[in-house]
Amino acid sequence: MSAPDALRRRAENYGRYAEQLCRLALRLKGYRILESRLRTPMGEIDIVARRGDTLAIVEVKARGDWDTANEAVNARQRGRLARAAHAYLGANPHYAGYVLRFDVMLVTPWSWPRHVPDAWRA
Repeated sequence: MSAPDALRRRAENYGRYAEQLCRLALRLKGYRILESRLRTPMGEIDIVARRGDTLAIVEVKARGDWDTANEAVNARQRGRLARAAHAYLGANPHYAGYVLRFDVMLVTPWSWPRHVPDAWRA
């Protein structure tokens, strides 16, 4: 295996671990995980979670430090997530009356994930 392949594999494994940790954190906060690593024609949604009448589309960012993780969600990604969320709602009309919210969860080594509810509006 080449060095770039090994780095890619390590990053993929860290991303999966980060998503698993975020799902646990959300469950502990009272969220029900509806989908994980959901692929839509518009792109992938890391986590779809529900609590009460709120449907949270959660983007997980795992980086070496908080600032880098926080800066990792750019305008293009926000647009992609909004389109993917609307595709999900179109396929699941029973969630049409829910409040749609876009959250970010930031993960750094040796720390509990930081949840940023309502990180942006679509």
